[in-house]
Amino acid sequence: MKKRFIILIDFSEYSGNLLKYACDWNKHVNAELLLVHQTTVLAPVFTDYDRKKSIAEQGNDEALQKLKALAKRLIPPTVKVSYCVSESNLEITLPKLLEEAYENLIFVGLKGTGFLKKIFIGSVALEVIDNIKSIVVAMPREIATFSHEKIFVAVTEKHPLNLLELNNFLELIDKKNTRITFFYLSKPNEKTIGTEKLLRDLSELFAERFTTTFAIYEGSNPFDDIKKVINNKIDEMLIVQKGSRHLTDQLFRKFLINELVYEGQTPLVILP
Repeated sequence: MKKRFIILIDFSEYSGNLLKYACDWNKHVNAELLLVHQTTVLAPVFTDYDRKKSIAEQGNDEALQKLKALAKRLIPPTVKVSYCVSESNLEITLPKLLEEAYENLIFVGLKGTGFLKKIFIGSVALEVIDNIKSIVVAMPREIATFSHEKIFVAVTEKHPLNLLELNNFLELIDKKNTRITFFYLSKPNEKTIGTEKLLRDLSELFAERFTTTFAIYEGSNPFDDIKKVINNKIDEMLIVQKGSRHLTDQLFRKFLINELVYEGQTPLVILP
């Protein structure tokens, strides 16, 4: 099946790096690129339907031209690019796109300001992660170059890894010079015999294709402890499993994983 990178573009200052990162990754994958933009329709409250439709169409046309100009500036001419511009919410647009015959990877940029960035990853990113059944790559704004030398996979017994989706994702990663570490953050004096077996099994499962290892890190402060695992370098990537609750409060107890992404330089991959 053909591969496709779906890149969510909002024309913010982060969009250029997000597109550069996807293009750099695509050198190893040869996927099609689909640039998606949700247009915001600004119309008075009592505007009639036909007028709102006309305003939306005008906004979509302008956004499409901006997308094409951005693509012309940043995407090599040899890469196949298509566009999707609509005023419809991404929760409506993306599921329809995912029904098409592609292996898809969704790219979304992360941004936030002040105290709120410690609570929410960002409204668009959070909505996509929570509601769309696809692998999502959430990118800090500073990164523009793809690297995969060190991949860390967070493991919990409460939310088992979606091995099918993890395998699909790793099909997009060059096997050379890639080291995968399956890890667990434990509480002090926590019994981890079962978890250690799980980590070892996962490590052995992918050992034929990659250099793999596993580790259990014990500590009382998950946020500080995980920074000992991941050094916030651009050659690192963190993979987590989405659970039943919001990403910001489901992982590593009170650890807000977006703090790691914002403070560091770590691309975050969320498995559905």
